[in-house]
Amino acid sequence: MVPLDVVWSTCDAVPECLGVAQEPYGRCLGHLTPAESAAFLRRLTPGQSLDLRGTVLPEDLLTRVLDGVERRLGRARFDRAVFTGPARFAEVVFAGDATFDHAGFERLASFYGARFLRNVSLREARFLRELSLHDARVCGHAAFDRVAVRGDALFGGALFGGSLPGRAGAASFQGARFHGFAAFDAAVFHGDACFRDARFHRAVSFRGSGCVAGADFRGVRFDGAAYLGPMRIGRRLSLAGVRAHAPVHLDTGGCRVVLRSAAVLGRLTARLSDAELDLRDATLGGPSAVARRAGRLEVTSLDGLDAAALTLVGADLRGCGLGGLRRPEGLRLRECLFAAPPGGLRLRLGWPPVRWWGRRRVIADEHLWRGWPRETGGQAAAPAPDPARLAAVYERLRPGVDDARVAADFAFGAMEMRRLGSARRGARLLLSLYWLACGYGLRAGRALGWATLVAALAVGAACWSAMARPSGKHGVQRARVAVVRPAASASRPAHGTEGWAHGAGG
Repeated sequence: MVPLDVVWSTCDAVPECLGVAQEPYGRCLGHLTPAESAAFLRRLTPGQSLDLRGTVLPEDLLTRVLDGVERRLGRARFDRAVFTGPARFAEVVFAGDATFDHAGFERLASFYGARFLRNVSLREARFLRELSLHDARVCGHAAFDRVAVRGDALFGGALFGGSLPGRAGAASFQGARFHGFAAFDAAVFHGDACFRDARFHRAVSFRGSGCVAGADFRGVRFDGAAYLGPMRIGRRLSLAGVRAHAPVHLDTGGCRVVLRSAAVLGRLTARLSDAELDLRDATLGGPSAVARRAGRLEVTSLDGLDAAALTLVGADLRGCGLGGLRRPEGLRLRECLFAAPPGGLRLRLGWPPVRWWGRRRVIADEHLWRGWPRETGGQAAAPAPDPARLAAVYERLRPGVDDARVAADFAFGAMEMRRLGSARRGARLLLSLYWLACGYGLRAGRALGWATLVAALAVGAACWSAMARPSGKHGVQRARVAVVRPAASASRPAHGTEGWAHGAGG
């Protein structure tokens, strides 16, 4: 039965043959007699269009055709062609569009160093052995959608797009299946590179590659190790919905990296520079590490992240909420940047009416919950959880912080959230007194200040009481001693009175 997409006049030799009929013979090139085939080949000229759709092409016949056009073709049509031997298109120049849709390659397919001056399409082509486009050049669009490569696929040093004026050709590998090793080392994509829903059964490598626009790996499945870099991305690298059963090595920068809903069961190792990272709803099964290589690494979302062991090094978390982490205790934070309260004196209609905010480190969720102005211009964070949830997050994050000061700030934040979220007035009052007295035991300066204040008040009270006494001098009263003399008797007069009596008588 002839497929519905076969719209050309097919060969009359046998009903099953889908080869395009060559005029004036009415049969395909594979069913021509030797004399007819020789006449067909003599009419070939360099750069002419060639239509061999549905034709079965052994190696020797393909070689004679390419030699007849001196390895330079115009518009080339090989849709549904079957290459029974090695298909060697090395160094061939395709001056017009080239199509190999639904073609079958039973042996090696080599386009080494080939030049496609316009567009090329190999949609749903089947390669039973190796495929090589090493050092190939595609000036227009390249379509490899739903191809199946049983052997290794080599695209090292290939260049896609960038030569046609006014547009950059895209390269599409949507739904492709690579059963062998796939190498895109040093490949350059001047337009978008799309690998959506592709599957790599073995290792894949993009070392030294570059994409001027964006690279789309949404829904890709990596059954083997994936080496995504060092690679240069112009705008966006999307790995959303990726399923990886082996280690993933990511090294890029200058773009936004999206790993939303990705599931990496092996180890994830990412080295990023001047990049934004989105890990919303991702699942990391193995020990993973994301490190800042140079510049700034801003993490925009960790909501719903399920990671057993993830280490963030040098990440900017000032605008990233951590309250949505499924396992906060699995996060290790090294040299990271956190949000901070607006420093200085603040007045408010409440208790206390005046408050001085220190520069302690807080997570973005508390920053949002308190309504403080944002420090970064990133994405808007999700609604902040309640204070009780924030207290638990602080406690579970604290053991994974390498900086002792940040860990102390997280302990302070946990107590602060417990105080503000307490429903019982008594507990809240006790925590408020604890906060006021010594900052939950974490602010020694506050306790020292209170001790100094109490001592100053005591000294002031003593001085006041001393100054409150009368200022006049007290007179010295001499003690008076009363001398009691014995009374004189009638027979013995008192001493000294006898002479006085005689004198008086005389």
